[in-house]
Amino acid sequence: MACRLFVKPALGRGSMARRQSTAARLPLAGVRVLDMTRILAGPFCTMLLGDLGAEIIKIEHPQRGDDTRSWGPPFKPYERPTSSKFPGESAYYLGVNRNKQSIAIDIKQPQGRAIVEQLARKSDVLVENFVPGKLAEMHLGYEDLAKVNPRLVYASISGYGQTGPYASRPGYDVIIEAEAGLMHITGEEDGAPVKVGVAVTDLATGLYAHGAIMAALLARAHTGRGQHVDASLLHSQTALLANIASSYLVGGHEARRWGTRHASIAPYQVFATRDGSVCIGAGNNAQFARLCRCLGLPLADDPRFATNAARVANRQALVAAIEQRLAQESTRQVLELLEGCALPFAPVNNLEQTFAHPQVRARRVVREVEHPCVGKVKMVGPAVRYSEAPVGDRMEPPPMLGQHTEQV
Repeated sequence: MACRLFVKPALGRGSMARRQSTAARLPLAGVRVLDMTRILAGPFCTMLLGDLGAEIIKIEHPQRGDDTRSWGPPFKPYERPTSSKFPGESAYYLGVNRNKQSIAIDIKQPQGRAIVEQLARKSDVLVENFVPGKLAEMHLGYEDLAKVNPRLVYASISGYGQTGPYASRPGYDVIIEAEAGLMHITGEEDGAPVKVGVAVTDLATGLYAHGAIMAALLARAHTGRGQHVDASLLHSQTALLANIASSYLVGGHEARRWGTRHASIAPYQVFATRDGSVCIGAGNNAQFARLCRCLGLPLADDPRFATNAARVANRQALVAAIEQRLAQESTRQVLELLEGCALPFAPVNNLEQTFAHPQVRARRVVREVEHPCVGKVKMVGPAVRYSEAPVGDRMEPPPMLGQHTEQV
């Protein structure tokens, strides 16, 4: 049987009623979001809004769709015939596009632009991540749409912001990691700069934009007017430098790479075991004394390690002693030695170990949705729980390209 792209699967009355009841109790129920974003920062932002109950209408190019639809492998293969030109639904796309409706529109055509304007008239929020000025050229910029809907919250996500000498440049996570200091402080002490293993700048910008949109909606409740929200990768990543930025701005201290070590605390890093790695932190004298006791190391009374400042000054000797001790044990043995010692420690887990973690399982971090064309899809659910709202209970599968064009 062919996969039906433009019709949602039929629900029984009881099931439909339960879904409607759940949706009505979500924090952003009744909020409509026009999603003109693609790739990661924007779709991540709108997915978070969708998790909270907002209606997300994702506008995609009729042929290509979101760029990430073709980013694979891996792809989740189709279980029944479809008209899709893709080999399946890409894992990348599936990861950040749940709880959305997809409509296929060519905004370069007058008819497509007219549809966007009509939808904007009836929407609460519009999120876009085009190069600054591009949508204004099509008469779909903030000033244009604010005239037809003064209550519209118009959020722009860009590489460098809407103003300034770099505003017209496209933004990419790895480029901003390099340009905004993150890559300079990431990597081994004597190694080359490296990027973070996940697109953290994109994700952080999506988080900033998500929070800003909700603040703008709260402001609208008081003023009756929307506003333009300007979020950028460069500003977000610079803000994420946090205490590292403050050390430079206040004390003039240039940052450096430390690997997994901490500039101001020792021991606080990853140590190799006989068959793996363990991360250990001892941020005060009591924790250090307990670490020494649990590992059977006669270091707690050594004047070289009597205080944190002394331990930082004598880091090389301290680390060497701990490394020599842990190299004798397996990771499992080290974890058993440290269990109950009242100090922070953890194994360095791969993804299989992460998703098998008993706390991850107990908290139902991984959820499963039924996709109409690829079957069951596992994904990481919403990261925050609410005592008075069933966030995460209502999860619609990421849409096929143009699945809801006729319906919307």
